[in-house]
Amino acid sequence: MNAPDPGKPEDVRFEEMSEEHLDAVLAIEGEAYPEPWTRGMFQDEIRNPLSYIYVARRGEDVAGYCGFWLVLDEAHIITVAVKKDHRGTGLGRRFMEFLLSKAREVGARYATLEVRASNTRARRLYEDFGFHEVAMRPQYYPITKEDAVVMLKELV
Repeated sequence: MNAPDPGKPEDVRFEEMSEEHLDAVLAIEGEAYPEPWTRGMFQDEIRNPLSYIYVARRGEDVAGYCGFWLVLDEAHIITVAVKKDHRGTGLGRRFMEFLLSKAREVGARYATLEVRASNTRARRLYEDFGFHEVAMRPQYYPITKEDAVVMLKELV
């Protein structure tokens, strides 16, 4: 049996995340992270007035999700995840374009994020968008005890 066609990055449409998306989001979260967020954590983000959290659809399929918090003039990117069968298709790059555009639209002057020190693929993507390393958070991830790299980008 052939895998579904993941489509092209430009075939993506973004929607604000809602309760109806949570089953699909939780399935992606579970396959993407060793320390997945819970349903309650996503519900909190949906209700949080500082949170801008979105799903990306290709057709009816939820192909991933992304989001940031707007704190004063900083967009702190809190999550970016791509469904397994959509990885390697440019969707992560499309997420970053969308998030940075949305952050500028709502008045952010900076964007920050944390990324696992071992996640070289994601770090390269963020560097391609102009992020640079500004700090390390030792043993930031509680279960794996892995360090986080803090990255920053000026948006103005």
